[in-house]
Amino acid sequence: QVQLVESGGGLVQAGGSLTLSCAASGSIFSINSWGWYRQAPGKQRELVAALPSGGGTNYADSVKGRFTISRDNAKNTVYLQMNSLKPEDTAVYYCNGRRVLIPTASYWGQGTQVTVSS
Repeated sequence: QVQLVESGGGLVQAGGSLTLSCAASGSIFSINSWGWYRQAPGKQRELVAALPSGGGTNYADSVKGRFTISRDNAKNTVYLQMNSLKPEDTAVYYCNGRRVLIPTASYWGQGTQVTVSS
């Protein structure tokens, strides 16, 4: 099992910055891919940024150039640095860890609220 705990959300003005953290514990050695997702009220959960199993990073077009995903292996923590925040970035942000090898598995944190005021 893998446990994920997000932190760092809050209220920020447009143009501001926040850094989200996702602390992982448990059988994290089995996790091959990490990602940050978000869900705004009335909308589906969407991928924001990812560290895929094959390496590199992936970003949603809406956050490219503004958000950066990274991982500190020593701290078992995944980060999402968010700059130049916009009101449309307001959502609950979720951390995801995924095992892509069989048997596959997907783990989620409880989410952290990010609110960007105009």
